[in-house]
Amino acid sequence: MSKAAICASRDNYNFQKIVVVLGFSLMAVKFSAYFLTNSVAILTDAMESIVNCIAGCIGLYALYLSACPADKTHPYGHGKIEVISSSIEGTMITIAGLLIIYESILNLINPKPISDLDIGLVLIALAALANYVVGRAAIAKGKKNRSPALEASGRHLCTDTYSSIGIILGLSVVFIAMQMNINVWWMDPGIALLFGSLIIITGVRVIHSSLDDIMDKADEEILANIVDCLNEHRSEDWIDIHSLRIIKYGSVLHIEFHITLPYDMTIMEEEREKSRLKEAVTSKYGDSVDLILSPEPCHDFSCPHCGRVCEHRKSEFIGHMDWNVRMLSQKHQHALGNRVIFVDDCTKK
Repeated sequence: MSKAAICASRDNYNFQKIVVVLGFSLMAVKFSAYFLTNSVAILTDAMESIVNCIAGCIGLYALYLSACPADKTHPYGHGKIEVISSSIEGTMITIAGLLIIYESILNLINPKPISDLDIGLVLIALAALANYVVGRAAIAKGKKNRSPALEASGRHLCTDTYSSIGIILGLSVVFIAMQMNINVWWMDPGIALLFGSLIIITGVRVIHSSLDDIMDKADEEILANIVDCLNEHRSEDWIDIHSLRIIKYGSVLHIEFHITLPYDMTIMEEEREKSRLKEAVTSKYGDSVDLILSPEPCHDFSCPHCGRVCEHRKSEFIGHMDWNVRMLSQKHQHALGNRVIFVDDCTKK
C-alpha cells in the first residue's frame, strides 16, 4: 500500500472514531427524550441510534483492518472488509426498521399517554442537527478517500437525520393538538410506522450497494474519469487500449488494461510508455493506484489509426480511435472486419 493510501485509510479510521463517539452520545440523548415523553415515535429514533452505535463500532474495526498493508495471505490488502462492514450495517438498518414497525403496531393496539413532548422535541432536534453535520462530512470524506464503510456510516447518519425531521414535524402537530385538547393519539405510532418503513428501504439500498461492491460491479464514474485522463495525456504511440478493468480494495484502485503499441518498439521504449501511462493515472488519483499494463504489438488493421512514421505501414493514417468507456471496456483490440472504429466513423457499425 502506498504512503498516500495509508494516510487516507488512517484519516478514515480517525473520522470513524468521531462517528462512534457521536453515536453513543446521541443514543443517550434520544433515550432520555423517550423516557421523558413515552412517545413511540421518539423510541423509533432511539432504537435506530442503537444500530448507529453497533454499526459504527463494526465500521471502526473495518477501517482499522483496511488500513493494514498487504501481506502474504492478503496480497491485495484488506480493503474488502469495508464492503462486508457496509453490508452488515445495511442488514442492521433493515432489522431496526422491522423492530420499529413491530413496536408501532403494539402501540396502536395498546396506546400509551405522551408527556413533556416539548422537551423531547428539543432534544431530538439537537441530535438531528449533530447527525446531519457529521453525516455529510463522513460522506464527503468517504467519497474522497474511496471508503465504502465511512460513506455508509455517513449515509446512515443522514438517514437518521431525515427520520428525525419527519418525527419532529409529526410530533409538533401532536403537541399542538394536545395543547388544544384534541385527541390524536394514533399519530404517534402512525409516524413511527411510516419512518420504520423508510428505514427498511434505506437498509435494503445499502445492502444492494454492498453486494455490487462484493461482486466488483464496474464503477461508471471512475471508468469515465480514467478514460478522460487517458485521452488528456494521450501519446501518439498509444494506438489502442482495451480490456480496461477497475477493482476497488478500500482506498486503493487496481487498474488493469491492455495497450496496443507499435510492434517495432524496443523494450526500453515500452517501459517509457508504461511510465507515461502511470504518470497520467497517478496525476488523477495519486499513489493509491496499482496499475497493471499488458502491452501488445499492433496488427495490420491498426495502421489507419497509428500516426507513427513506420517503414512497415500497410495503409495510410486516417485518424485516432475515439476512446470512450464502452470501447475501452471491450475485451479485444478494436477491429471490424479489415477496419477499426475511429474517431470520424465511431457511430458506424
